[in-house]
Amino acid sequence: MLSQRLKYAYFPGCVAQGACGELHLSTTALARALNIELVELKKASCCGSGTFKEDSQLLEDTVNARNIALAEELNLPLLTHCSTCQGVIGHVDESLKEAQQSNPNYINKVNGLLQKEGCLPYRGSTEVKHLLYALVADYGLEEIQNRVTRKLSGLKCAAFYGCYLLRASKNSYDNPFRPEAMENVFRAVGATPIYYRGRTQCCGWPLSSYATTESFKMAGNHIQDAIESGADCIVTPCPLCHLNLDSRQPEVEKVIGQKLGLPILHLPQLIALALGISPKELGLERHIVSTKPLLEKLGALVA
Repeated sequence: MLSQRLKYAYFPGCVAQGACGELHLSTTALARALNIELVELKKASCCGSGTFKEDSQLLEDTVNARNIALAEELNLPLLTHCSTCQGVIGHVDESLKEAQQSNPNYINKVNGLLQKEGCLPYRGSTEVKHLLYALVADYGLEEIQNRVTRKLSGLKCAAFYGCYLLRASKNSYDNPFRPEAMENVFRAVGATPIYYRGRTQCCGWPLSSYATTESFKMAGNHIQDAIESGADCIVTPCPLCHLNLDSRQPEVEKVIGQKLGLPILHLPQLIALALGISPKELGLERHIVSTKPLLEKLGALVA
């Protein structure tokens, strides 16, 4: 058993409170089931998903220094369930911690801008952690396995890590070239990991606003590879990947000229299902690609 209850400053991000509202639902439901306390950072702002720095690196650093400072005020790690947010905020945190030693004038400039807006200064006293690694490194796979009440036996899951989680910042929890964290989570809840070419590649979302066809071809190739490898579903730790792979899957099908119909799950949805939480509570009926075949296989239909 865990020696003490885990507690995090919860950064929900934009997409989980908008187009992927089911991610917020499933994250909070999973936290309750695991007795993890989430203190939501309601004053936090969008991380910018990497676009702020196209105009100004100082803008990206200052906005996210403020987000980190909100977690520092609580003396808690900042927890995100979005690999894009993890990549952006985590990278800012690493850069600013390095600047505290190598370029203190830059830190003073960032904090001066924060002070001008009545915000707390960045201190570099906490860490930014994705839900996946909080579960694997802090909570522990054995603890998760002990809490499983609906073992996902026979379910074949294909991980889709996305770009940022593996590449955008230092990662001491997994191998960026041969990651296993998600596959180990699948094993802990009784599911079978499926390995395929696209699991560590880009979903195509960053291209979608200006090269839509190419974006959808990328997504289609990944989904096809997962299907051909025997997957019942793709599981992703990134809501932007989820949007391109699930919400846009009907459009992807038109571009590649092939029917796909592969359910795409958020990581906390999969784990929470194994803990006995109802599909309705996890928002599984909200997906564009129906999750009904997957739930039928598990005998856990939405009521």
